Amino acid sequence: MKAKYSVIFLLLITQLCEAQFSWFGGSTKKKHHEVLLANRAIQIEATQAINNMYNFNFDAAERDFKWLIVKYPEHPIGYFLIGLNEWWKILPDSKNKQYDDACFSNMDRAIDLADDMLDEDSEDKEAAFFMAAAYAVKGRLHSERENWLKAAWASKQAMKYLEKCRGFGDFSPELAIGDGLYNYYSKWIPENYPSLKPMLVFFRKGVKDEGIKQLEYVSQNAFYTRMEAKYFLVQIYAMENQHQKAYYLAQQMHSMYPNNSFFHRYAARTAFVLGRADEAEALAIELLNNISSGKVGYESTSGRYAAYILGYINMNYKRDYAKAKEYYQKTIEFASQNKAQDSGYSLGANMALGKIAASEKDYTKALQYFAEVIDNAEKKADVYKEAKKQTDDIKKLIKANKKK
Repeated sequence: MKAKYSVIFLLLITQLCEAQFSWFGGSTKKKHHEVLLANRAIQIEATQAINNMYNFNFDAAERDFKWLIVKYPEHPIGYFLIGLNEWWKILPDSKNKQYDDACFSNMDRAIDLADDMLDEDSEDKEAAFFMAAAYAVKGRLHSERENWLKAAWASKQAMKYLEKCRGFGDFSPELAIGDGLYNYYSKWIPENYPSLKPMLVFFRKGVKDEGIKQLEYVSQNAFYTRMEAKYFLVQIYAMENQHQKAYYLAQQMHSMYPNNSFFHRYAARTAFVLGRADEAEALAIELLNNISSGKVGYESTSGRYAAYILGYINMNYKRDYAKAKEYYQKTIEFASQNKAQDSGYSLGANMALGKIAASEKDYTKALQYFAEVIDNAEKKADVYKEAKKQTDDIKKLIKANKKK
């Protein structure tokens, strides 16, 4: 259930992106403040801070965002961006709750200031955007924490204010990011979560291929949202089995943001999928080294990716089964640290260890590994069916040996 609700909030956030730049060319009934998001100097300043955020230089990003608070103490932009900075701290390991309070408090402060702006001018599109965006982030974080009532209420508020900041301004590459994300995810969600179709009946229908083209256009032509589009595209390419595109984009992003564990992780994963074993191995080793040294943002999820890649390479390319077992066991340990025993890499590691144990005639251990797969995999999954078959074959073999 948690994954399904998180996907709903992702769709909501994509709609917020559609509204993000839509009022820049529009007019309002009253003007009580400078429209900061339309101020080119501030946009450039914020963009640099956001780049620091992507590169996990969180302190540097926060200093720039605090400057906005000092200069514009009655405007929500500074508090919203600091809250977003806290959200990026959460992303590498969404189960880590140490940044929750800071994220929520900054988003609440942004909402209060935006609400004051709306009291002065109910048609203020910029204020409405910050209300919608801040509530969307709160809703997404509440969904991660499985606080479903709070998540639902926050998303409802976000949708309400989203409508207030729609339909203004001329088309631009910045605006196209929202159209692209909406076109893609409005089709991807019902395809991957059919049970959610009734909940999406009131959303306009999108076209997935058109969405990808729009995001590619933004990634090549936009100034403010270029990297945001690439962040989504690297994941979309992987989901759409466009592995060559995912590889080139992931390598580019990792090169630009070498301290970002997410882009590092995808660089290793896409190289691995394409069979670039030497490259994937080097990136995976670097991931594990960064975890060992305590580098910011490198944690058990990155470790799970890296350890599995190294286990697979040692088992299938180098035929070094001792090292393969070591890395596969690390995969399982990393998965246990953030309760991800049902993840593909964890299931794959147990499956591989079971096969190695069976080949070594250690049938008791093999059955234990296969049992882990059976307990944690979905019954319709191929890995579940394979684990069941391996278990049945071993039990038959043990029974036959007893009769001899």
